[in-house]
Formats: sequence, C-alpha cells, structure tokens
Amino acid sequence: MNIEQILNELKNFSDKKLADHHAKFFKTGKGEYAEGDLFYGIKVPEVRKISNKYFKNIDLNEIDILIKNPFHEARLTAILMLVLKYPKSSFEEKEKIYNLYLNNVNYINNWDLVDISAQYVVGPFLFKNNPQKLLELAESDHLWSQRISILATFYFIRQGEYSQTIELAKLFLNHNHDLMHKATGWMLREVGKRDINVLYSFLDKFHKVMPRTMLRYSIEKIPKEKRSIYMKK
Repeated sequence: MNIEQILNELKNFSDKKLADHHAKFFKTGKGEYAEGDLFYGIKVPEVRKISNKYFKNIDLNEIDILIKNPFHEARLTAILMLVLKYPKSSFEEKEKIYNLYLNNVNYINNWDLVDISAQYVVGPFLFKNNPQKLLELAESDHLWSQRISILATFYFIRQGEYSQTIELAKLFLNHNHDLMHKATGWMLREVGKRDINVLYSFLDKFHKVMPRTMLRYSIEKIPKEKRSIYMKK
C-alpha cells in the first residue's frame, strides 16, 4: 500500500517537458552512462516532500522494492528515505540500511542518486565499522560503486579524517570517466577547505598527472596565484 501511494503521488507531479529535459541531462541515450533510464519529470524538492511524508512508516522491504523501480524519481524517493531513516536507527537497523543500499548499487545508477546518499549512509557506517570496504568499492569495475566510494569519504572528511580520500584519489588518477574526475576533484577540494596543507601535499606530487577536470575541481577554492602554478603542467 505504501508503494502504491508513493507512486501515485509521484505521478501527480509528473511533467512531460521536464521528463524530456531530465532524460537528456542525465544521459539516457544509447551508449550513454544512464542508457534507458525513465523519468516522470519531477523536481527534487517535490520528491523530498514525498520522502519526508512516508519514510517513518515504510519498512525496508518496501524500500527494497521501490529502489528497483524503473523510474528515476521512484528510486530517488527510496534512496532519500534510507538517508532519512539512517540517523534515527539502531545499529542493527543501520546495518540493514547499509546492506540494502549496497545490495542495490545497480539501481543507484546515476551521479545524483549517489551524491545525495553515499555520504549519509555508506560513509557513516564504514567510518565506524569497516573503512577498508571503501577500497573494495573503489577497485570494482562498477562506475557507481566507485563513485559511492569517493563520495562516502565526504563523511570521513567532515570528521577530520582525510587519508581515505587521498588514497582513493591516487587510485582514480588514471580513471577514464569524467564523472570520477569531477567527484574526486570535489572531495579533494573539500579536504583543502579543512586542511589546505593536505591538499597542497597531494597537488605537489600529482598535479602534473591529474586529469584536467579533477585538477580544476580540486583547486577551485585555493588562492589564484597557487591555482596558476598548478595549472601549468
């Protein structure tokens, strides 16, 4: 019943024009990274409202069904409900949420779904239990697992722990996908906001071999004169 109600509410917000825009924006064409994904055409604030309305009364089995829905906004709703449930749960329940999340990585299959959730579910769970799992995710051949790994370190960064981000950034120096260059550069930038010397140490060693996008993202907040130095290969 919860799933049927949620889907009906989502459909009430659907917008064909916005759905067409999202299909192009999120790269759903043949051969693109989200090939075949479907959209109702709903703005994220509306999805958040529905997630907030239902997350307390929906169980994990229902979320497990919803997260496999072919429509992007339905999966987003399921993921947001996991994010909302996680901090209010017992350790046993947090472990179930974490396992449900990683068991469904094939459905957490775009950058927005990863970015809105990995730092709030995978990050806090692994920070307290198994940080080495980040490396396992990073070394997989699965793009979204790899992005989950680096975005999960955002939680570590906020706790003042940067070594996991630096380790994964080294691993992704030779990654061939721009989505990973952007995500890794973003996390390096977040490290730099908190400890500029850690970022400078990484850049001093690797700026000449970093993918250009990764480098640009990582140095956005440092002084202009330093940016100029690092951009000169």
